[in-house]
Amino acid sequence: MNPIAAAMSGGVDSSAAVWLLQQAGYDPVGFTMSLFSPDALPPAQRSQCHTARDVADAQAVAQRLSIPHHTLDLSESFRREVMDPFVQAYEQGQTPNPCVLCNRAIKFGALLQAAQEMGCPLLATGHYAQIEQDSGSGRWLLKKALHPDKDQSYVLWTLTQQQLSATRFPLGRLSKEEIRAIALEQGLVSARKSDSQDICFVPDGDYASFICHHTGKDYPSGDFVDSQGNVLGRHQGIIHYTMGQRRGLGVSSNQGRLYVTGLSPEHNTVTLGSNDALFHRSLTAGQLNLIAVERLDQPIQVRAKVRYRMTEQPATLEQTGPDTALLTFHQPQRAITPGQSVVFYQDDVVLGGGVILSGEDFV
Repeated sequence: MNPIAAAMSGGVDSSAAVWLLQQAGYDPVGFTMSLFSPDALPPAQRSQCHTARDVADAQAVAQRLSIPHHTLDLSESFRREVMDPFVQAYEQGQTPNPCVLCNRAIKFGALLQAAQEMGCPLLATGHYAQIEQDSGSGRWLLKKALHPDKDQSYVLWTLTQQQLSATRFPLGRLSKEEIRAIALEQGLVSARKSDSQDICFVPDGDYASFICHHTGKDYPSGDFVDSQGNVLGRHQGIIHYTMGQRRGLGVSSNQGRLYVTGLSPEHNTVTLGSNDALFHRSLTAGQLNLIAVERLDQPIQVRAKVRYRMTEQPATLEQTGPDTALLTFHQPQRAITPGQSVVFYQDDVVLGGGVILSGEDFV
């Protein structure tokens, strides 16, 4: 026996991953996470929640491929580790990455631990990324997927050496077209299933409605202000806005288009300014997690990105503390957003990443 836990979401990627594991000589055991019920969502969003169907699809794939399957109720951990921090970040004027939180604490945390307790030392997922062990240092490396259009390494930067050593990514060298072809050939129910685009617990993209439902609170309106503190209008509540936002402001100006350039929960104000005001060359990052090396003793050259769908940009990275870093881009970058992840690359290797700190820490 060569057991390995296979995280099965009910989608085509994780379904094809199971078949690939079988071809590689593993004995997969399917695990599907139950993370929340439709009741956790606002009424308007519940009809778009397909968690029950996803579990059923995962079970059908497991039956088709003749593997055991378990559904794990991780809803309490998911609420505590993902939903609550997501809400708290928005209340603090930040824009979080819930998928990053989920990968760290749930998929490669609670799920991996549960699988190991059930006799599966390894966990495989349907992420498009690669893992290999460096023969010189012995460190486990996280690398980009072979096909850059599907690369998901950006949301995996929090993984530790222990987590990486116990993780396998069967899809890392394959394209989406190849994965769908495998699923079709094997008659898997998920073969033609479309990719999920939104945060799983905000299926319609209305973050504010979810936050209000989750907390049971109403968020007060406040002032739109310019960089000098002049009042420009009234906003609908600070949770409705993110850095760089232009649409839905409802404020006109003779200075041209206005964008969100700052958020102040303390004063309940949203600062508006020109597009030029959104560009910064440097940022500070916290919660630093270095993967390819243990620490940085001197500044190094990297390529970095501050959003998932962004082309990496050249920059200088300097570690400033046990879990903090200063990143200076060669060219100014737009809408560097507190709460988002910044990920550092050297060629196709993920050097590490961190969480962008609040706006006043930009230098």
